[in-house]
Amino acid sequence: MSQPETLTFEKAFSRLEEILEKMNSGALALDESIRLYEEADQLIQLCNKRLSQAETKIEMLVKNREGNLELSEAGTPMTESFSPSSSALQG
Repeated sequence: MSQPETLTFEKAFSRLEEILEKMNSGALALDESIRLYEEADQLIQLCNKRLSQAETKIEMLVKNREGNLELSEAGTPMTESFSPSSSALQG
């Protein structure tokens, strides 16, 4: 598997589905089940992070659209760089 941080959301989600199918088959050894569980945990964290970042970006675009929409020279909506913080994670 690729390093989790380099996976797209779609690839990480697809890998999660694969892991679920394998674990539900009941044909795995305990050690393999534990390894897959650990991999799934990392993938879930990555998916949650990517979804949170997308949600924040969308909120910024909507907020700007309701106020003053700033456009780039190419005419696309401007977005701001952000890093997830405790305030961004609150409802």
